[in-house]
Amino acid sequence: MGSKNKLKRFRENETFSNVLQPERNALTSSQFTLKGKWKTDYFKNDRPIVLELGCGKGEYTVHLAENNPKKNYIGIDIKGARFWRGAKTALEKGLDNVAFLRTQIELIISCFAEHEVDEIWITFPDPQIKYKRSKHRLTHPEFLKMYKEILKQEGVIHLKTDSEFLFGYTLGMVANRGEILYAHHDIYHNSTAPEVATGVQTFYEKQFLDQGKAITYMQFKL
Repeated sequence: MGSKNKLKRFRENETFSNVLQPERNALTSSQFTLKGKWKTDYFKNDRPIVLELGCGKGEYTVHLAENNPKKNYIGIDIKGARFWRGAKTALEKGLDNVAFLRTQIELIISCFAEHEVDEIWITFPDPQIKYKRSKHRLTHPEFLKMYKEILKQEGVIHLKTDSEFLFGYTLGMVANRGEILYAHHDIYHNSTAPEVATGVQTFYEKQFLDQGKAITYMQFKL
C-alpha cells in the first residue's frame, strides 16, 4: 500500500465514529476513560463484549457482528490503515455493535477492566517461531495472564491459525492453565468443526487455503 493511500486511510479513520485511537501515554497512565465503561458509555447497552486481537482488515469482527447482533464486537490492531476497511464496511452496513481500537495488544489491560470481556478471538497472528521472540506470541503465558484478567470467569478464547507450530504451542500453554473446549488441526476437513470457525474466511486465510495449508482452530477457557 502506498504512503498516500495510508495517509488517506488514517485521515478517514479520524472521521469514523466507530474508530478509537487513544494515545499510548493515556493508556499507560490509566487515563483511558472507556476502561470499565464500554457497555455504558460506548455501546450503551448491556450486551456481551467480544474482542478480536490483531484484527487485520476486520473481516472477522464485521462478520461476527452481523451474525450476532446481540453481542458487541471490538477489533483491535495497531495498524489503522489495515482495519480501515472493516471500520468503513461496518459503517456502510449500519452496524452499531462494532468498534475498532487502535492500540498494541500488550496494552489491553489498560483498555478493559477486570472481567469486562466475554470472548476473545485471535485470528492468524504471527506465530513468532524464533525462540527468542516467544514472548511476542499472542498465546504466551504473559498474554494469557492478561486475557484471564479482563475475561469473565467462563470467558472463551478462540484461536484460528495456519501455523501447526502455534497450534501445538498453545495446546501446551493451555494444558496447565485452563480447559480445551475444542481443538482440530484441519477444520475444513472435519465435519464437527463449529460454524463460527468456518463461516468466514479472512483475506490471509484464503491465501493460506490457496497454498494448500490446513487451518487449525481451538476454543479454550483459562
